[in-house]
Amino acid sequence: AGVPIIGDDIKAQLGATIVHRVLTDLFKKRGVRLDRTYQLNTGGNTDFLNMSNRQRLASKKVSKTEAVQSVAEERLADENIHVGPSDYVAWQNDNKVCFLRMEGQLFGGVPMNLELRLSVEDSPNSAGVAIDMIRCAKLARDRGLSGAILPASAWFCKHPPVQMTDDEAFSAVEAFIG
Repeated sequence: AGVPIIGDDIKAQLGATIVHRVLTDLFKKRGVRLDRTYQLNTGGNTDFLNMSNRQRLASKKVSKTEAVQSVAEERLADENIHVGPSDYVAWQNDNKVCFLRMEGQLFGGVPMNLELRLSVEDSPNSAGVAIDMIRCAKLARDRGLSGAILPASAWFCKHPPVQMTDDEAFSAVEAFIG
């Protein structure tokens, strides 16, 4: 018998990527054309220190970028999207700061832009999510399931085997739990 798997880069409770996804989805739902966007993150914990080695950064950048691209009305060209950890700042310790910019067009091609700064303590921001992932893995194991647990992976992770919108993932994980 195999083991249940939920994983690939946790979406924090309220972190940079989930906020970026929600705003990207809002642009789509409100008919705002997203032309370009970036998400720059700085932090001083070991996660950011490890990612100062650019080879270790590659998979993180892919998962964060795909998490945003997957909810956009149309995929942005590579030169129009930049999502990922940008720098290690030792004195920030476990504080993570996200600088988010989104540029687009409203009705009639009227330009608009949004800038947001989000500051969170990184580790506790993912702690509750990790606990919920463990609970879902236990449910799956108790039900004899193994391999990727798709609803939980889509709700809790940035780069699941099957990408869903946040609304779809929420409904799917609630149904799985029920």
